[in-house]
Amino acid sequence: MLIAFNKPMNTLSQFTDEGKWHGLSRFGLPSGVYAAGRLDRDSEGLLLLTDDGKLQARITSPRTKTPKTYFAMVEGTPSADALAALCAGITLKDGPTAPAEVAQVDAPDWLWPRDPPVRHRKTVPDAWLRLTITEGRNRQVRRMCAHVGLPVLRLIRWSVAGHALVDLAPGDWRAV
Repeated sequence: MLIAFNKPMNTLSQFTDEGKWHGLSRFGLPSGVYAAGRLDRDSEGLLLLTDDGKLQARITSPRTKTPKTYFAMVEGTPSADALAALCAGITLKDGPTAPAEVAQVDAPDWLWPRDPPVRHRKTVPDAWLRLTITEGRNRQVRRMCAHVGLPVLRLIRWSVAGHALVDLAPGDWRAV
């Protein structure tokens, strides 16, 4: 069984609550499924869950180079140099990243309101990037964007391994 779940902001990618943060247990997911990968508490979007250990390993293994696409609202205006650096790969403290597919895009038309809302500053512009990576390091997209001077204000995972978030509201799930 494979489940596509739209993880809301401030929800953990585990079933148990931890402190003031809620886990996945409150969303009526089938028993016996586990997250195939993680999505940070402050990130939103597609989280795949499965009861198949081999499938979970295949989705999460760095060797399979599973593509993951994100939409990132960043603070600032991306320069051509910043976008080129993200595309070429960034050297982070834990080593160089693989090249990424990156494009500046309009705000997604499927975007839902975030709770809490993103704080907007009148004097600082923001922009949206669509990034596809084939790694899954801890907070990788956030760290890559920060490295080129574009702090992430909102991060939404759109797709993993060919499965996309299409027509799933935050907190909703479906079998795929």
